[in-house]
Amino acid sequence: MTDDNPQSIVEIDAEPIELYKVLKLADIAQSGGEAKCIIADGLVLVNGEVETKKRKKIVSGDTIECEGITVQIRVRQ
Repeated sequence: MTDDNPQSIVEIDAEPIELYKVLKLADIAQSGGEAKCIIADGLVLVNGEVETKKRKKIVSGDTIECEGITVQIRVRQ
């Protein structure tokens, strides 16, 4: 991670959560449809690897990267 790619936290109520929903929560995508297109285009990294499964199960501790944004997933307590 570099200084020009700051990391933020996305808190979820329960895990797992589907990848496309994380993109909406992180304000990377405006809608589920847009999120699914971004994922299908291979523009999303999950834990450093390209992920093209829209419904990939994401859990606390996972890192999502897309469009210069990096988010860490955490369960809300």
